[in-house]
Amino acid sequence: MVFKRFFKDLSRYRKYLVCSAKASLKSEVAGSYLAWLWWIIEPFCFMLIYTFISEVVFSKPMKFASIFVFLGLTFWDFFNRSVGSSAGLLKSNKTIVTRIYLPKYLLYIKLMLVNAFKMLISLFICFALMVFYRVPVSWHLVEIIPCILMLFIITFGIGCFFMHFGVYVRDLSKIIRIVLRLVFYMSGVFYNISASIGGFYGKLLLKVNPVAVAMDGCRKALLYCESPDWVMLGVWAAIGILISILGIALVYKNENNYGKIL
Repeated sequence: MVFKRFFKDLSRYRKYLVCSAKASLKSEVAGSYLAWLWWIIEPFCFMLIYTFISEVVFSKPMKFASIFVFLGLTFWDFFNRSVGSSAGLLKSNKTIVTRIYLPKYLLYIKLMLVNAFKMLISLFICFALMVFYRVPVSWHLVEIIPCILMLFIITFGIGCFFMHFGVYVRDLSKIIRIVLRLVFYMSGVFYNISASIGGFYGKLLLKVNPVAVAMDGCRKALLYCESPDWVMLGVWAAIGILISILGIALVYKNENNYGKIL
C-alpha cells in the first residue's frame, strides 16, 4: 500500500522533481566565476590531499591509488551530502512545507538527484583516470550498478528517518555531523580496509557499514576485475528497502503535522 502510493506520487510529481533539481544546480553555481567546474575541482583537490595522506603520511602505497581514493570520495560525498542535509531539510523548505501540499520525501529525493548528478560527473572523471592510467577493464564494470543502487536505497531510507525526526529534535543535525565523521573514517575512503585493518575487524567493517560495502564493491569491479560481495550487497539492499518503507510510512503519517511544528 505504501509503495503503491509512493510510486504514484513519484509519477505525479516527476516534472517537479526534475525542474526543481535543475533549479537547485543552477542556483548553486550562480555568481561563481568557475560555475559548474567547482564540481570537478573540489573532488579532484580532495583526491590529491587524501592520496598524499595515504601514500606519503601513512606509507600505504596501493595500486591505482588516485583512482582508488577518488572512487571513495565519490561514493562518500553522495552519502554525506544527502544524509548530512536530511535533518534540516524540512526547516530549510518551510515555505513549501507550510503553504502547499507536496509529499515531503520528494524534497529529499530532489536533494538526492542533485547529489547524484555531481556523483555522475565524478564517475566520468574516474573513467577518464582509468583510461589515463591504463587500468584493465573487464565485464565486471557493469557490477558497479548494483553497488550504486544499494547506496541510493540505503541513503534514501536513512534520510527519510532523519528528515522526520529533524523536525522534532533541534540538535539532530549536529549529532548527524559527528556520526558522519566517524563513519567517514570507518568507510575506507582513502585506505584499503582489508589491507590496512584486516583480520576480524576488517571483515566486520566490510559487513556492518553499507557505505564501505558499496565502496569496496565498486573498487573491486572497476580497478581489480573482481566481483563485489553479493551477499552483503543483497543484505544491505534488503535492509535499505525495509528502512525506506518504514521511513515513507512515517513521513506519510506525520506530514500534516510538520507545518504546525515548523
